[in-house]
Amino acid sequence: GTIEFSAILYVPGMAPFDQQNMNQRSRSIKLYVKRVFISDEFDEDLMPRYLSFIKGVVDSSDLPLNVSREILQESRIVRVIRKQLVRRSLEMLDDLAKAEGGEDYKTFWEAFGRNIKIGVIEDTENREKLSKLLRFNSSKSEDALTSLDAYVGRMKEGQKSIFYMAGDNVQAARAAPFVEKLVAKDYEVLFLTDPVDEATVTNMQKFGDYEMVDVSKEGLDLGSDAEDKAKEEAQAKEFSAVADFWKRTLGDRVEKVTISNRLTDSPCALVTSKFGWSANMERIMRTQAMGIKTLLEGKDEERAGDLAEVLYETALITSGFQIDSPKDYASKVYTLMGIAMGFDVVDGGDGGDEDYDTPDPLMPPLESVEAEVMEPNDKTRRS
Repeated sequence: GTIEFSAILYVPGMAPFDQQNMNQRSRSIKLYVKRVFISDEFDEDLMPRYLSFIKGVVDSSDLPLNVSREILQESRIVRVIRKQLVRRSLEMLDDLAKAEGGEDYKTFWEAFGRNIKIGVIEDTENREKLSKLLRFNSSKSEDALTSLDAYVGRMKEGQKSIFYMAGDNVQAARAAPFVEKLVAKDYEVLFLTDPVDEATVTNMQKFGDYEMVDVSKEGLDLGSDAEDKAKEEAQAKEFSAVADFWKRTLGDRVEKVTISNRLTDSPCALVTSKFGWSANMERIMRTQAMGIKTLLEGKDEERAGDLAEVLYETALITSGFQIDSPKDYASKVYTLMGIAMGFDVVDGGDGGDEDYDTPDPLMPPLESVEAEVMEPNDKTRRS
């Protein structure tokens, strides 16, 4: 038969101090039966955890006055009420998101945005509706946040994927070498900076007809034409010996070394396998000691063993990973700087830091060799 109930729902103007504690009972929904207050401890039965911030009252004449948690959990009436409460709540949030000006939704998102992200992960039935409520920074939105619908509206003709880059903050994500080629080709990239963002997008997989693509992983396809693909194949063949040399030098620290067409300014970058952890997720999960194989993509045609180590560790840093020994890395950088500036590097003999002999008095002053230090000299160049 027909189930009747009345409800008043609203979103508070600010988040409670314990908002991030998703496991704490919120007592947000007060249950009445025939206008008699029953309890405010049944909110988890009437509303999913991710909507615990929504407050309100529910009054039903179809429930018994001696209602208990056991009755609620087994009641078909409660399941119907819960489904309707969720539907109305999402409609209310959708109306707020579409309101003119957007300031009210911006305030809401700052307070409760993470709840929506968790909802995308947990609520598969309403995932599509929830995904329309998501907001992210992007390479084209400056300091403002953008919705996925707005992103799709700005997509290039023929674009089939939504690109995203996860990082510790917007600045780090924007500076990642993986973003270079896409920005140069006028593709928009979403920046995921909340620890829960990547899990949210991974669970979505698609938004509408568009696949969600992590630009830091291998297999990125920007729709190269036949001419570009032929050029890439020719370069891969031409520099296969270079890639093999890098793989031998770096050993098990990388899965493989390939020639890249996805970089513009950076000499190399580390990408993860398509189904592996990204650098950002590895950083989050690092305390669990979860290992990960990495894949190195190199661009420069000339490589040298003494540069390979520094370039590899630099690529680790710019790609968002952590290096094992910052001190050793710094020592290698100082050594290469000394060579580039004409110092004779002398091994300390005890495996410690290198010493530098006095530079040739005929060397030009330091400020005049700024452009030259980017080019390895004969001592560091190997074919």
